[in-house]
Amino acid sequence: MGKFVIKQSKKGPMFNLKAGNGEIIATSETYTSEAACNNGIASVKTNAVEAKLEDQTIEGIVPVTNPKFEVYKDKAGEFRFRLKARNGEIIAVSEGYKQKSSCLKGIESVRKNAPDADIIKEA
Repeated sequence: MGKFVIKQSKKGPMFNLKAGNGEIIATSETYTSEAACNNGIASVKTNAVEAKLEDQTIEGIVPVTNPKFEVYKDKAGEFRFRLKARNGEIIAVSEGYKQKSSCLKGIESVRKNAPDADIIKEA
């Protein structure tokens, strides 16, 4: 089972969503407060389930409405995804993947793990 791990960075709290095997599958922005961070987690839990997929790596992209997972290629040529909430805010991002299929598996892992994931505060 997945878990959200809240940790304190130099600029404020942030979270990582980890799969059951401990791998980080999504990361948040840095928030101004722990309450805002918890709201971000709640948003990921809700939006990950209903989010549609927008593949920006193909020609003739068909834009979809938020909430959505956007799949794109970064400057290094790796595949990444970002989860956008209903209001268009980015609420979670992935690491870079060499293969698009791995990126898509990452999205499925977020969909599977986020809704019931426990929230743990790192010491």
